[in-house]
Amino acid sequence: MRNLIDIHLHLDGSLPYKTVKKLMKVHEMPIISDRELHHRLSVSPSCQDLDEYLEKFDFPLKLMQTPADLHTCVFDLLQELREQGLVYAEIRFAPQLHTQKGMSQRDAVQAAVAGLNDFEVWQSQFGTPASDLHANLLLCAMRFADNEQENLETVDVAKEFYQKGVTGIDLAGPELGHPNIDYAPVFNKAKKYGIPYTIHAGEGFGIESIKQALAMGAKRIGHGIRCVEDPEFVHELALRGITLECCATSNINTKIFRSLDYYPIRTLLDEKVRVTLNSDNMTVSNTNLPHEYHQLEQRLGLTAREEIQLKLNAINAAFAKPAEKQRLLNLVMSMEVTSPIYARAIY
Repeated sequence: MRNLIDIHLHLDGSLPYKTVKKLMKVHEMPIISDRELHHRLSVSPSCQDLDEYLEKFDFPLKLMQTPADLHTCVFDLLQELREQGLVYAEIRFAPQLHTQKGMSQRDAVQAAVAGLNDFEVWQSQFGTPASDLHANLLLCAMRFADNEQENLETVDVAKEFYQKGVTGIDLAGPELGHPNIDYAPVFNKAKKYGIPYTIHAGEGFGIESIKQALAMGAKRIGHGIRCVEDPEFVHELALRGITLECCATSNINTKIFRSLDYYPIRTLLDEKVRVTLNSDNMTVSNTNLPHEYHQLEQRLGLTAREEIQLKLNAINAAFAKPAEKQRLLNLVMSMEVTSPIYARAIY
């Protein structure tokens, strides 16, 4: 599957295994078995909830504390995404989580941008610019206690690198006990700077967290899948043109739904909600975007028409420049709209 678009992808949750092994060697960490490494990086089917899921980020973060680390992580991940057939990705990470060994938030972002730029140079040697993978970075503020200054600093760094590799802001971390509305100053500042943002909501906590995110001006919601608990609210999201960044396997891992057989993405499409399909954390969830599409085809009967609509929704919501959106639209339409049934699907 080609021409894929992922607008909800976490860097620290998606490190390729080869990259983890490479960085472990660089940092002279003890060699461990592949089985133990898998246990440290990826969830098992017995994962109980979002909090347990988030524990899997501790180990990779230890390998992401120098500029060289972050450069390697971004570069290697982009190579893997290109191999998977992605043509656009928004990769998010929290620069405040990468300051344990002396980096500033600015240093962390500068290193990630360098990795992105060097990937583009590497990619240019293949001579297929129309279908190249383009990527942008989103900087995450975090739901922690007493870290407002760090979160506000993240917005300042985003302003410095805005449209220079960084195109947006996010809020991530455990939802329970950390209401979105508590982080309004972060998004007020982003709004002042003209930086677009998305907010994780409606995953570990319910509809109220989505409503708080919307009240703060979010047009995109990270996950948001629990909106289905209220059909009237689903209708409101459709009317307001709110985009949901859906991540199916991740939501099964955190026990929001019992299995993919119950995943409501087709219902939301039928209700005209602007849903998208994304991978969230490839390594933590043992997935990637081609696998996400394949699973939903097999388990839910997701159709080619619906897949095109998911991609069009992602193009519409992407924090990308108009020229990039037009490139993506041309790719989706020229390479995938091959019959009248597809042509009708976008209207």
